Amino acid sequence: MARPLLALLLLLFYLLHQDVWFWRTVTPLVFGFIPIGLAYHAGYCLVAALLMFVLVKLAWPSEDPEP
Repeated sequence: MARPLLALLLLLFYLLHQDVWFWRTVTPLVFGFIPIGLAYHAGYCLVAALLMFVLVKLAWPSEDPEP
């Protein structure tokens, strides 16, 4: 059950990467100096690293298959 859920989470995360809502705007500035699109992608990268950690812990094969 965990692998299909992780695959769905990965697909959802891929769709969130296509951030069409911040294409034409710079405001509001996050912390007063970071454009909103850049802040979104910085947060996206942090969550991507966390997602990859979870994928390795839960979905990585426990041992190599026999040749």
